[in-house]
Amino acid sequence: MSSEKRDLIGVQSCKHENYQPVGAFKVRGGINLISQLSPDERARGVIAVSTGNHGQSVAYAARLFGVKARIVVPEGANPGKVAAMQAMGAEVIFHGAIYDDAQLHCEALVREHGYRYIHSGNEPLLIAGVATETLEMLEDEPALEVIIVPIGGGSGASGTCIVTRTLNPSIRVIGVQAEASPAAYESWQQGRLIETTNRTMAEGLATGRAFELPQEIMRQMLHEFMLVSEEEIMQAMVWLLERAHTLAEGAGAASLAAAYRLRNELQGKKVGIVCSGGNASLEQLKKVLAFAGG
Repeated sequence: MSSEKRDLIGVQSCKHENYQPVGAFKVRGGINLISQLSPDERARGVIAVSTGNHGQSVAYAARLFGVKARIVVPEGANPGKVAAMQAMGAEVIFHGAIYDDAQLHCEALVREHGYRYIHSGNEPLLIAGVATETLEMLEDEPALEVIIVPIGGGSGASGTCIVTRTLNPSIRVIGVQAEASPAAYESWQQGRLIETTNRTMAEGLATGRAFELPQEIMRQMLHEFMLVSEEEIMQAMVWLLERAHTLAEGAGAASLAAAYRLRNELQGKKVGIVCSGGNASLEQLKKVLAFAGG
C-alpha cells in the first residue's frame, strides 16, 4: 500500500493472503483439516460447496494428502477458480443459481454417498488453520490496536477473534461484509441464524445463510461489524491495484473499504487489515476498471 493511503487511514499492516498458493487465506484451513482426517474419512473422500476459494483450499489440501475431492459450485461460478480446482484434481459439480442451491445439493450427495463434508465455516480445525494468519500479523506487528477482517461465513474472523482474545484482548476486531449479502451481519446483530438476499459481486462475502460455529464465536468476541457497498468495495479494489500494485478480489478489498470509511475514527490507531484473496475473475476486473474510469 502506498504511503499516501497508509497515512490517510492509519493502516500499519496489510496481510496479503492473496499471495497464498491458491490465492486466498482459506488454504490454511484446508491443509490443517485434511491433514488430520482419519483413514476412514480419507478413504470416503471429501466434498465441499464453494463459490471458489474454499473449494480451491480443499482441492489443494486433498491433492497434498492423496484424498479424492469433490466440489459443488453454483452455475456461473468464477471460471478461473473452477479451472484451478479441476487442475488440482478435484471433481467439480455444478448445481443451482446461487451458493445456497449448491449447498443443498452438496448435503444431499453427502447423505447419498457418505462423503466427508467439509463445511466452509462449521469446522473447528478449519478455523484453527485460518487463525494462523492473525498469529503472523501479530508476530510482525505486535503493537496493533485494531484488526479489520472481511466476513463471508466468518471462519477468518473467528480465527482472528480467538487469537486476539488469547494473546491481546485489547485489540479491537472489526468485521466487514457486503451490504448486498448481509446474512452474517444480520445474524450477529439479531443473535440468531437468519437468511438474507445474496447479491454481492464479492464471492468471498457471498452467502445468504449464516453459519452456527462462527456466529457463536463472533457473538462473544467480535467487537464491531459493519457493511460496505459494492461501490466502496470496487473503489478499494482500484486503490489496491493502483497504489499497492496488488490484485485483490472483492472480499480481499473489503477491509480497506471499511478502514477508509472509518478513517477519522481510526486516526492515530495502529491498524491491520486482511486482504483475504486475489482471485478476481476477468469479468469482475472489467467491471471494476469500468467503474474506475467512469
